[in-house]
Amino acid sequence: MPFFASLRYVCAMLPAAMAALSLTAQETVHSAPIEVTHGKPFVMATVNGQGPFRFVIDTGTGGDAIVTGELADRLGLPAAGQVKLNDPSGLGEKVVPAVLIRSLQIDGIMFTGVKAVRHNLSDQDGPCQGVLGFALFRDFLFTLDYPNRQITLASGSLAADGGRSVLPFAMPFGVPIVGLSVGDLRFDALIDSGGEGLSLPENLASRMKFAVDPVAFANGQSLSTRFQLKAARMAADVRLGEYIFEHSFVEINPAFPLANLGSCPMRNFALTFDQKNLLVRLRASRKRFTLSATPTAIRLVNAPLPKPLDPNLVPVG
Repeated sequence: MPFFASLRYVCAMLPAAMAALSLTAQETVHSAPIEVTHGKPFVMATVNGQGPFRFVIDTGTGGDAIVTGELADRLGLPAAGQVKLNDPSGLGEKVVPAVLIRSLQIDGIMFTGVKAVRHNLSDQDGPCQGVLGFALFRDFLFTLDYPNRQITLASGSLAADGGRSVLPFAMPFGVPIVGLSVGDLRFDALIDSGGEGLSLPENLASRMKFAVDPVAFANGQSLSTRFQLKAARMAADVRLGEYIFEHSFVEINPAFPLANLGSCPMRNFALTFDQKNLLVRLRASRKRFTLSATPTAIRLVNAPLPKPLDPNLVPVG
């Protein structure tokens, strides 16, 4: 099943003690280069001292990691229970195994005892051996810097600034959900580096005005259903803190409950996440942007939601 998509809600509800990290790594700032392919950020990481292997960084994945079956078999990763993959529409469900990674290293930062979902991935963005989820970086100030093509992991915290460039976010499913607004209408959106453009659920889009009526655009699918995506250009601007997306091109889907802020809008920013204080800082070279249609939108596919099948089946270690 293809894995990367505009509507990615991969929220792994695995135990909070899944990964430990080296104490020395917290005392310094570490940066690593990223490759951006079709808007998605990829980084090289070693697993159990072998590699490096190519991982996509997906803020829409709430667990620590996902690895392909090929990589798990190649490295002999031991089984670590099972997880349940749930479709965000609530209609689908699938049980898959989890494996244990002894050590995962990115530019000198060592994560140990990482529980990873075993799940095959699409190669539509080139060879990829796994996903690094949002939760993996829970103990750091984690910066995903698109303009400078790098990620940074550091100690410290963010301070609120009244919602200008530092915004509060929620994590009901272990992924960052932030507030957007169109005029007086306010709504929630998933910040999703594994996604594509700005996507709106159909029931939300029905409350908005468009410069041109929505038209059929592409086909999408989830774990349980196939659906048609529509596209339209907004009649009004979309606001994210102090930043404005002018009359932007948006995708409209009938299957999922939240809006999705994917890689197309994210590529303008350096985003710094503070998971302990639930704050995200956005930095960009300008305040206003226009989102156009993404050439890869025909590939939109939604990924599933992993969460525990049974606490006894996902050991903490």
